[in-house]
Amino acid sequence: MTLSLDFSGQHVWVTGAGQGIGYRTALAFAEAGADVVGLDLRFGADAYPFRTQLLDITDAGQVGRVCLGLLADCPRLDVLVNGAGILRLGATDSLAWSDWQDCLAVNAGGAFNLFRHTLPVFRAQRAGAIVSIASNAAHVPRLGMSAYCASKAALRSLCLTVGLEMAPFGVRCNLVSPGSTDTPMQRALWQTDRAEQQTIAGFHDQFKLGIPLGKIGRPQEVADAILFLASRHASHITMQDIVIDGGATLGA
Repeated sequence: MTLSLDFSGQHVWVTGAGQGIGYRTALAFAEAGADVVGLDLRFGADAYPFRTQLLDITDAGQVGRVCLGLLADCPRLDVLVNGAGILRLGATDSLAWSDWQDCLAVNAGGAFNLFRHTLPVFRAQRAGAIVSIASNAAHVPRLGMSAYCASKAALRSLCLTVGLEMAPFGVRCNLVSPGSTDTPMQRALWQTDRAEQQTIAGFHDQFKLGIPLGKIGRPQEVADAILFLASRHASHITMQDIVIDGGATLGA
């Protein structure tokens, strides 16, 4: 059986669409026929194959104004993808307060800001799908990543709660939790030619296991799971978190 992921006529918003997994997800929805609005703080390319909208998701006032404008143009929203995220590194007791605040503001607060304006739309429609991009770091601890882990765990809990709140209205809310994936964020962590292979092999001194499947994830692999969760084929799936990390968390 072939799954047909056809989103023709559907309206989709994707945050973090400027690059990485967010970009690949927005592109996949556009290729599947959706009317896509990509939202991000910046867009590096001259042109994108979907509509773009500059947005700082940490600015509650700006989020409200942008959502109001988009909904005035089209009052229906079929799919929301919370894909924006940042990474700040450092041991907990040496981490700057601003790095802690920034991680929480973007990774969890951004989704909250979008929810305040989109949940009433979904509720009134009594239909829609929400998919948020967390991380396998929300499932297992990582040395030097306390702000990132905590913020992604907060996002996960927020989205599961929203899923419970919205279930009576037929609105589904799920998550995907990628592990090491070939994105600009990941590549910024690689300082040597062997960094990718070291990531696959693991870092035993950091209590970080490698990747059993023996490869780094690709943005398209995450995007495929997001489109499935947003599709009619996942019509009875809600409040679930699919870990996409090649087995790195050993099923945790």
